[in-house]
Amino acid sequence: MSAFNAEPGARRQQADVCPPPDIYTPADRYQELFVDVQRAWVFQDSKTFVDCAPRMPPAQILAAYRAERLQPGFDLAAFVHRHFTPPYAEPGGYVSKTDQPLAVHIDQLWPVLTREPVAHPAGGSLLALPHAYLVPGGRFVELYYWDSYFTVLGLAGRCDPLVHAITDNFAYLIDTYGHVPNGNRTYYLSRSQPPVFSLMVELCEACGGQAARMYLPQLRQEHAWWMDGADALKAGRCFRRAVRLPGGQLLNRYWDDRDTPREESWREDVATAALANRPASEVYRDLRAAAESGWDFSTRWLHEPDPARPESLSLPQICTTRILPVDLNALMYRLETTIARLSEEGGDHALAGDFAHRAALRREAVDQLMWNESEGAYFDHDWMRGTQRRCLTAATVAPLFAGMASSDHASRLADTVRRRLLVPGGLATTECASGQQWDRPNGWAPLQYMAAKGFHDYGLAVIASEIRSRWMQAVCAVYAHEGRLVEKYNLRESLSEQPCGGGGGEYPLQDGFGWTNGVTRHWLPDAAGEAGAPRMEAWRAS
Repeated sequence: MSAFNAEPGARRQQADVCPPPDIYTPADRYQELFVDVQRAWVFQDSKTFVDCAPRMPPAQILAAYRAERLQPGFDLAAFVHRHFTPPYAEPGGYVSKTDQPLAVHIDQLWPVLTREPVAHPAGGSLLALPHAYLVPGGRFVELYYWDSYFTVLGLAGRCDPLVHAITDNFAYLIDTYGHVPNGNRTYYLSRSQPPVFSLMVELCEACGGQAARMYLPQLRQEHAWWMDGADALKAGRCFRRAVRLPGGQLLNRYWDDRDTPREESWREDVATAALANRPASEVYRDLRAAAESGWDFSTRWLHEPDPARPESLSLPQICTTRILPVDLNALMYRLETTIARLSEEGGDHALAGDFAHRAALRREAVDQLMWNESEGAYFDHDWMRGTQRRCLTAATVAPLFAGMASSDHASRLADTVRRRLLVPGGLATTECASGQQWDRPNGWAPLQYMAAKGFHDYGLAVIASEIRSRWMQAVCAVYAHEGRLVEKYNLRESLSEQPCGGGGGEYPLQDGFGWTNGVTRHWLPDAAGEAGAPRMEAWRAS
């Protein structure tokens, strides 16, 4: 029996090969050494040091630092390079062959982006996993939660074992830590990402892997983690990721259990908090919560801009934890309906009824608080002000993707998206051009997929095809010109502009790139044309 098709007991037995979990983050472990390294810019990227592997036990390194740092002529950079190994990116010195069709290029990238658990260095920040997994690429050399679902879409068509392996890795993480972290790093343990495990489970089963019902314990545990403390909440109160509205509705927000600078973006967070007019811990919490959303960063998470105060649109004004996101609650609805369905299949009618009821209440709350009839779209909800947000974002399609929208709302939303978010390169992330990477003019593969799939499922094939074909034209144009796939794309405001990679954010544009590869390969016919320019009519017909 394949390890990826094993019964739960066999799966957990295989997971026992992982060493005991080590949850100390680099900041926990290295204390003042961590702060000094980040402050001194020993590495240009804040993420580099937290991904380094120690060459000796960490406690010995910290002791050596404390003994040596006050000595005359001490060289911090030399000390770090002597005691740590920088993270690796692409094994084997991979160099892209730019003259291949796009489908061939992507298929040759899968082994480059695959990591094996045996390669995990001891004492570093990587969390051990029992099975192989895919990394996004570039500076991102670990497993990421919501990235992985959109990445493996490109492998699902041929039922690649990695689909099953990554699903089982998620189950292992839930069994071990109670949730799927943002990524398999110790410094990601305090937060998760958009909950797509139920989608992974369904995809795994469709690819001939373990039956979805076998993951029911992990699905319930993930739901319990997101809903921690919810049952005891009084109206108008919150706890961690659960919020009880004054009207009694129960919804979710993004959160992080720490209120310190993100270790992988330490310098950036410290600089942001220094510009804010409120406690730094509140800023750090909101920055971390935005990272849990996957949308880091966007005007979506900022205080609504005041036209008289342009500075109100800056990152120090972030307020993620006061916002109830439409996409998070749509995915929670999908999780609840999946648990209900699998429980019913297993004969547990009481549990099925409970989760069906939870899902129905969530759907009613989303319709009541997030649907805007005059705008014809879903908007996030500011639970502290009791008002809808005014910023229209691509998250508005999530209720369609989750199957919780009415047919009327879907039709209205198609008109709104076409007028306000559809641009030459696909679905714009927001209507606001702010310089943040999750804003206009950037477009992202997961949002294109959720929109196209959501509209298609509601029978709105024309706009689904438009989003898909426009996105594919942009990806193919950049590949034909540069020979690479990238993390995000500038979707352009007019047809006269040349498609290119996106900008903004805390780091340079990354090549690779996991979810771009996955969504593109999922939509890409195998019979590709020359130089990665497959027939557009194939996408329109798919």
